[in-house]
Amino acid sequence: MSLLFNKRGLGDTNNELIPRRSNWQKYGSEFVTTESSLRMSGVWACLRLRSNLISSLPMKTYRDINGLPVEQIPTPFLRSPGGSDMTREEWISATQVDIDRVGNAFGIIRVRDAYGFPALVELVPYDQIHMTVSDGRIKEIRVGGKLVDKADLWHEKGLTTPGNPVGLSPIYYAANSIGAYLSAQQFALDWFGSGAHPSGTLRNTVLAQLDPDVAQHAKDRFKSAVASREIFVTGKDWEYSGEVVDAAQTAFLEEMNYGIADIARFFDVPKDMIGVDSQGKGAITYANITQRNLDFLVLHLGPAIKRRESALSNALPRPRYVKFNTDALLRMDPAGVTANLNAQVSGRLLAPSEARGYLDRAPLTEAQMAEFDRLFGTANAQSQPLTPIQGEPA
Repeated sequence: MSLLFNKRGLGDTNNELIPRRSNWQKYGSEFVTTESSLRMSGVWACLRLRSNLISSLPMKTYRDINGLPVEQIPTPFLRSPGGSDMTREEWISATQVDIDRVGNAFGIIRVRDAYGFPALVELVPYDQIHMTVSDGRIKEIRVGGKLVDKADLWHEKGLTTPGNPVGLSPIYYAANSIGAYLSAQQFALDWFGSGAHPSGTLRNTVLAQLDPDVAQHAKDRFKSAVASREIFVTGKDWEYSGEVVDAAQTAFLEEMNYGIADIARFFDVPKDMIGVDSQGKGAITYANITQRNLDFLVLHLGPAIKRRESALSNALPRPRYVKFNTDALLRMDPAGVTANLNAQVSGRLLAPSEARGYLDRAPLTEAQMAEFDRLFGTANAQSQPLTPIQGEPA
């Protein structure tokens, strides 16, 4: 990864938020980069979960009229922010992945509408962005070495700190946990790649000194046999003693499991939602899954959604704004949704046609309402006297 942020005037104690590839330190036996971190299943699972959920939320445009939200037709930018080659869901997902892993998402505003607001934003890989930051402000921006006007840069941020105009990179600060996981993973590969045999000593008990060619031949024969899990045949002149392996070295599975749980904290994802053992806690059941999703929405995903709503609303003329329909995350319990809609219709907070619209169904037709009346009757119909019609039997 190339240098993204040069800090001038901030002192030598400030670390680069997204450093050069050469500045990435070696943690354990592995170098941790944004790309290598994707080999960690916990990182991949957190990125996938957050980007999938946020990008799949329905998004609507509203206009504030006397304090009341009135739905508006979305602008071309909100229908397809990346142009015809990228759907809105893909654009939201791609930017969310960069926000979650490096703390920032970047793009170049290629087209503007008649009011000067963005109409098409072409996303740019984060490692092509070069910024010069001084006194807490961005002074210069280059994309692929080419100078770009700050007004033409689309920039969304995740977690920030005072004095830093860019978001913090979770991957950078979680490098210790990721490095430990990758090192344990590499240890496991090396261990099983050698037939799960530790190194040891092959000693000749007869000869005090060995010819180098004889020693190498014996070593090659032994390695070939144990690597293919065959039997090594020898006389009484050779004796093998394996090295004692530290218990901490063989605990790579525990280390990998701990690393995934730790990385979930950096990405603000409950560990049980990415398949990490909950240490004896009961499994999430169908009866409480809605409450679990609500907890995830309020405590973990809600702030990220709010920041994205604000960024997208800035691309619209006031008083228009963007809202994600977070109720879509709570639709996994049909019984709860039905009970909630029934309560709102009975309390006259929601019209039946609006409730059906929430379920993506058209309003009832006259024929459907007549059929309901025949099957269940109607409580609002006034009783009529049964008077015979002339010419018809009573």
